[in-house]
Amino acid sequence: MRIGSVALVGAGPGDPDLLTVKAARRLAEAEVVVFDRLVSDEILALVPAGTTRIYAGKAMAHHTLVQDEINDLLVSLARAGRRVVRLKGGDPFVFGRGSEEAEHLARHGIPFEVVPGISSASGCATYSGIPLTHRGLAHSVRLLAGHCRAGQPLDYDWPRLADPDTTLVIYMGLTTLPTFAAELTAAGLPADTPAAAVENGTTPRQRRVVGTLASLPERVAAAQLKAPTLIIIGKVVGLAGALDWFVRDGAQAGTAQAQA
Repeated sequence: MRIGSVALVGAGPGDPDLLTVKAARRLAEAEVVVFDRLVSDEILALVPAGTTRIYAGKAMAHHTLVQDEINDLLVSLARAGRRVVRLKGGDPFVFGRGSEEAEHLARHGIPFEVVPGISSASGCATYSGIPLTHRGLAHSVRLLAGHCRAGQPLDYDWPRLADPDTTLVIYMGLTTLPTFAAELTAAGLPADTPAAAVENGTTPRQRRVVGTLASLPERVAAAQLKAPTLIIIGKVVGLAGALDWFVRDGAQAGTAQAQA
């Protein structure tokens, strides 16, 4: 029996038009698609009829499959000779645990490849009119996880993060946004630093809330944003509004806006 293979494919942040050509080709060729919670319905609609779909979604404190089970599932499907696409939101190697899955496949001798995807940081910021870097405003970007393993407290070097010339992008940071705001302010980042939250970025359901480091937690709570929401902190957020381009149904994309 032939050994199958696994393609770890980045689905991008949600807009199906942001899939790479290679990602679309792998989906068309797949016999089994194992997909995450953050893969949009519009992208799943591109999976050919008759292709086996397996949901492996994970949310805070609720996992359909734990990571070890997903790892073993990919190995067993490949050993059964199947062409498998492991479809992950954003990019597989940016907070997607794709590298852990790749390590597991490599240890078990399973052929695999990685198809990069447009990251949520890049896609959601761009669709919100926020450049991650901009001359005179930000010369670097830091991508941060908004939560730690097993509910452990955030353990960042806050003074190093509190750089006014760096853009901070926080994944999975809805619940810890007040902590980030408090810690960064205490570390010296000005409270009036522009900040934004983007829910369901790049999709027709996109909502954007804009404020400052001090005001954003309250404004996000008032707007009742839900996951997936990306947090962006930095002077570049001040360009939101001026650089808006993403329009749906004739209206500006950021319907849930609040300016500082």
